[in-house]
Amino acid sequence: METVDQVRQAGVFSHVRRSVRMTVGQKRVWETDWPVLGRKLEELPPGDVDLAAWFGRAAPTVLEIGSGMGDATAQLAVAAPEVNHLAAEVYPAGLGQLMLWVERYGLDNVRLLQGDALDFLRDHVAPGTLAGVRIYFPDPWPKKRHHKRRLVTPPFAALVASRLRSGGTLHLATDWADYADRMLEVCEAEPLLRNQYDGWAPRPGWRPVTKFEARARAEGRVCRDLLYTKVTPTGS
Repeated sequence: METVDQVRQAGVFSHVRRSVRMTVGQKRVWETDWPVLGRKLEELPPGDVDLAAWFGRAAPTVLEIGSGMGDATAQLAVAAPEVNHLAAEVYPAGLGQLMLWVERYGLDNVRLLQGDALDFLRDHVAPGTLAGVRIYFPDPWPKKRHHKRRLVTPPFAALVASRLRSGGTLHLATDWADYADRMLEVCEAEPLLRNQYDGWAPRPGWRPVTKFEARARAEGRVCRDLLYTKVTPTGS
């Protein structure tokens, strides 16, 4: 099986690099709120992050990989105040917009990571730590020659499973049929993950409709969800 490092060498990242200017409001909250809410991956000290200290409380923590402009993240945080929501994104404007949502709703259960989530999981998250991982509409890399760049691969699924606590969940959603099939194939082959359904999951009503999902619907693409639970290895 490929290792995570081999996947990285193949050009797999949890993001697509963009260069977009921040608005005045986004710049404002970046200056005022980022020192409390956010951390940059390259500035983290070696070792596992103390999530309870970062959030200021011990609570189940869910990592969202690729939070985009943060509207769905904010809605999920409003709906589940008892959960710590950690949003990983490289796009500064997206993180700035999420901080505006945090400000608007008065949220204290959201933290932000700027950097690649693959490296964060590997280098800074202790095994058995997370209550959940969410990956909604990751870059589909639709051209066949680019499929090797897709995020959801066997070594990635193994890494995520290792960082989930027993009973933790992995929730995937995509509107690209062949990527959905590959996600299903990859996760079904991971021994630490168990599908909550017989194949595709019904779309959860609590998952906000993202702009990517709305666009997919308008263009006639079917969105598919997958929900997996981390199981305890036999003999543990």
